[in-house]
Amino acid sequence: MKSDIELAKEAKMLHINEIAKKLNIDTEDLELYGKYKAKIPLTYIDEEKIKNSKLILVTAMTPTPAGEGKTTTSIGLAQGLNKIGKQATVVLREPSLGPVFGVKGGAAGGGMSQVVPMEDINLHFTGDLSAVEKANNLLAALIDNNIQNKKYGLNIDPRTVVWKRVMDMNDRSLRNIVLGLGGTANGIPRQSGFDITAASEVMAILCLAQDMEDLKEKLGNIFIGYTFDKQPIFARDLKAEGAMATLLKDALKPNLVQTMENTPAIIHGGPFANIAQGTNTLVATKTALSLSDYVVTEAGFASDLGAEKFLDIKARAGGISPDAVVIVATIRAIKYHGGVGLKELNTSNVEAVKKGLENIDKHIENVRHFGLTPVIAINHFVTDSDEEVAEVVKHCQAQGVKVAVNRGWEKGGEGAIELAEVMVEVTSEKTEPFKPLYELEMPMKEKIKAVAQKMYGADDVEFSATAQRILRQVDDLGLSNLPVCIAKTQNSLSDDPKLIGRPKGFTVTINSIDFAAGAGFIVPIAGSIMRMPGLPGVPSAESINVDNDGEITGLF
Repeated sequence: MKSDIELAKEAKMLHINEIAKKLNIDTEDLELYGKYKAKIPLTYIDEEKIKNSKLILVTAMTPTPAGEGKTTTSIGLAQGLNKIGKQATVVLREPSLGPVFGVKGGAAGGGMSQVVPMEDINLHFTGDLSAVEKANNLLAALIDNNIQNKKYGLNIDPRTVVWKRVMDMNDRSLRNIVLGLGGTANGIPRQSGFDITAASEVMAILCLAQDMEDLKEKLGNIFIGYTFDKQPIFARDLKAEGAMATLLKDALKPNLVQTMENTPAIIHGGPFANIAQGTNTLVATKTALSLSDYVVTEAGFASDLGAEKFLDIKARAGGISPDAVVIVATIRAIKYHGGVGLKELNTSNVEAVKKGLENIDKHIENVRHFGLTPVIAINHFVTDSDEEVAEVVKHCQAQGVKVAVNRGWEKGGEGAIELAEVMVEVTSEKTEPFKPLYELEMPMKEKIKAVAQKMYGADDVEFSATAQRILRQVDDLGLSNLPVCIAKTQNSLSDDPKLIGRPKGFTVTINSIDFAAGAGFIVPIAGSIMRMPGLPGVPSAESINVDNDGEITGLF
């Protein structure tokens, strides 16, 4: 069987000008990055046209460690919609180099449902993540320079600085470091560390900014720490926002590429969903909605993480609302939540399917909490037995939920026609805007409890002494009306990654809270969350190579 990269290389790509014409974009407005990539100016966002387009959000059930194929499903669905005569665009996040060289390999879809040029998208692409990294680290340098220069400084207490440097690579050795060693000429020694670029607040800000002025305002609102006089310091106090925005000038513009079937694809931004909001940029989604009749977009991990954050943070901030939500499910993940070990997932087991369906039920309930219509997409694998698939279909129909078997990985758009037809039917019905889980005016603890109880199924939420102290800081800084972006494991509905299925009777523990004042949300941390991942024992990097002709191999 051919690898993803081999299939992607066989795709007959059109010049990006031809893809732009499908969206009625004047090719003179494109900023070209070679033949197959381009940036779209923000002038194509049209709030009136957005109201007439259909937005389909793709989320998933609680995944296995390998993931259940949301990106593949999203791409296949967009291709399927075009196959049945609809004008559709898929909008996705940019891959991070950390997972690419770490454990997951490439992140541009799979099989016959990929975005191309696959190698470019998975590697440096148009330089957006590099720009985010540089903007983040410029602020870090300005902070340490201000601490060093007492004459012109703001009297920043180095012990209170929360801003870290970032890089787009998995490197556990950088999680905790000491800066400024080597004498007084090299700075003031203090403890700090690195996060991965996709987990940075600058990435979150880029993905929520509506235009350049909004970007600068959000960058200026980044909380840094306190002075020795206990006064809060923000990036605007360092006059950092202008230079940071300058580095992000081009990164703010969405990237236009295509799928293997020449369906338009916009790929922009890439925050992690277990730490940040886990969705592509607001300007990318709005650009697609301004240019297409149907827009398919995904949110990271399952409904309890990516979909909740898409709705309570991104959609609320941008004034958009999905017309329907696809929940991607796989037979293997259902069996996993039915108690089957990872090594036995390819063996037919109808009883395990019956038991594992409780996880899907919770995600259906989660979508309905927002007043939205869920549709189950069974991402089909060759190891799925007919009996297992039939059991899932029967169960979903009994729940009053439409279900479709998606073979987009195997057949591309042709394999996603059933799902596409279901989505056209569902989105043709007039829907009311989604209902957020909580009002912004609610106390911060109540907002956190609303998410934990409604999305995760928790009985209650406990707050550590550290979390309680930081919540008081949130109030003191005037940030209590911000939404919450809970950081927790993606491997369970609960905050314990070992609890599979549909856990009940548990309490979520908030260990600490991070500020994302610039991005416009607060990050309660449940469980142990790594902002800088480490490489696995056998990283994907070991199988990636390039030959004398520039041909890349090993990107799966």
